[in-house]
Order: sequence, then C-alpha cells, then structure tokens
Amino acid sequence: MPGLRQTADTAAEASAEPVDIVYLWVDGSDPAWRRKRRRAAARLCAGHRDAMAVYGNVEGRFRDNDELRYNLRALERYFPAHGHVYLVTDGQRPSWLKASDRLTVIDHSALIPAGALPTFDSGHIESYIHRIPGLSERFLYLNDDVFLGSPVSLDDWFWPGGIYTAWSDEASVSDEPMRADGTALMNACRLSHHWLSASEARPVAEYLPTFRTFAHAPRPMLRSVMFELECLAPDLFGSVRSTVFRVWNKPTIVSDFVMRWSLSRGRAKLRSYTHLFLATGAAHDDAEAQAALQTLVASEGKLDFFCLNDTTDDAPADDPRLLRARAALQQMFAAPSSFEWAG
Repeated sequence: MPGLRQTADTAAEASAEPVDIVYLWVDGSDPAWRRKRRRAAARLCAGHRDAMAVYGNVEGRFRDNDELRYNLRALERYFPAHGHVYLVTDGQRPSWLKASDRLTVIDHSALIPAGALPTFDSGHIESYIHRIPGLSERFLYLNDDVFLGSPVSLDDWFWPGGIYTAWSDEASVSDEPMRADGTALMNACRLSHHWLSASEARPVAEYLPTFRTFAHAPRPMLRSVMFELECLAPDLFGSVRSTVFRVWNKPTIVSDFVMRWSLSRGRAKLRSYTHLFLATGAAHDDAEAQAALQTLVASEGKLDFFCLNDTTDDAPADDPRLLRARAALQQMFAAPSSFEWAG
C-alpha cells in the first residue's frame, strides 16, 4: 500500500531531523503596542465586545515577567539538542535577545493575512504557526510560561508518526454547550467534542470521548497534521482566525482540537508526566502561594514540565506576587543562555 509506505517514510525522515521550538511572545508594556491594543479595543463591534472571554483583555494576558528569558535558559539546559527556535511576535523583540543563527523572530505579518491584523488572541496567532517557513515536521510549541523541567527525551513526546499528550489535573468539564463563563480550555473541549461527534470519519476503536482539558504543557506537534486539519476543519480554523481578542464562543483549537482529533484518529497517545501548575494570583492565602513557589524550586530537575501562569489580571508590574515568581525562576535558572546579551 503506497500510502502506508509514504507515511512510514515521512515519519522516518522526520525522526532524523532536529525538533524545532516555537514560542509566542508579547511585551504588554511597550507604548506603541499598547496604543495599537487600545485602538483595536475601541473599534470592536458590539457583538465582539459582548463575546469577550473572561480575562480576554487584561494586563496579565500580555504581561512580560521575563518568562521567555528563563524559558530559553531551561530549554538550553534540558534540551540542548533542540532544533531552530522561532519567536512569533507583533513587531517586537526582547531587549536582552541577541542575534543568533539558532533563533529567528517571526512577525505576525509574515504568517497572518493583513486583513486579520492586528490580533491579540493567542488562539488566533497559534493557528498559523505551522506555516512558518522551514519549520521541522516535528516541533514543540511552548507558551513562554510553560517550562521544561528536566532533561528531554524525544521518545517521551513523539513516537513514529504521532505525538504524546496528557490530561490536566483540573476537574472534568461539564457535557454542555460552550458557556460565556467557561475558560478557553473548557470551551475548546466542548467545541472539539461537537465537531468530532458531527464528523463522518470514524475514530479508532480505542478512542473514548473524554470531557477533560489537556495539561498546560509543551505541545508536541506534527506540521503535516496541522496542514491536514486546515483542510478537514476550515470552519474551526476560520472561526478562531476571525478574532481580535479572545472570545468565549471561538476558543483556541491548537490547545485542544489538534490533540483530541489526533487521539481520535490514532495519531496521539496518552502519557503520564510529572508536572506542576502554579498560578501567581490564584491562591487567596499568600502563604500558600509562597509555599507553592518553594515546592517548585525544590522540584528543580525532577519535573517533566511546569507552568507558572500569570493570573494577577491588572496588577502592576511590581506586584509582589510577580516579583516572587521571577525570583523563583532566577533561583532555578540563574545562568544566562546563549541567546542573551552578556550582562
């Protein structure tokens, strides 16, 4: 069967090439970018404003608390054999980032049609990342707040022709339509289930529809699968690509649909990972939040990955919770990476 042989050959070729890394990054304090954001918000139609997701346009969604700097340090420590790094930004570049033949900054305008810009919805932006020219077939997509936590073995993330993924530790999602008060991941779960249940293509026998969200984790991805899904689900891609800010009724698809579809078609397998999810402003008890950071620091080198999520909403940049989070990252990853200017 030529089709199977071709798939096997493609998988073999992919396993021989380096695995590239893709990040999204934004500096929410940049005055020019902030003016662009204010103008975009003022131009929103009433329907889009009414559909704005919870925390869809707060400072915490766009704040730079130096996560990317420490993320690259973690990447270099735990996955030194990584391929090329692509940093997708909106006309921005970190001041500390030096030129490197291992890293390319990709502007939104190089991936997203001009008529859809500007957009401030990460779900919109990430739906284009597989179109990065020269991107490897197998790649890891990382939000800058999701960190590798120990030495990487690619066999923990990829298998020939497929990827591994994991459920989150959060409560199950209710089996109902998308909800205005639901998180992006909850509504993405519901959207994916609706699409899969309406699809005429039969899932593999082992697939069981599961109302759970996926972990805040590095996303192992196959570029060819993303192109395939663009053709199979143009309605989903078109929907999320119509957003300016995150809205509740057009949730992200990369963080759910791609993996859930892959599970349903035998292109992904579930796996257990050691991981932690910490939210800088989630704990009502400040002592509890500080204890969580201490646990994270003590777990250095023992976790497959961790997420240090900024949930302090509109807090100022010098909020003690943010300073403590950055101090914890500095304690764990004190040595500068080769991507930073000296000093």
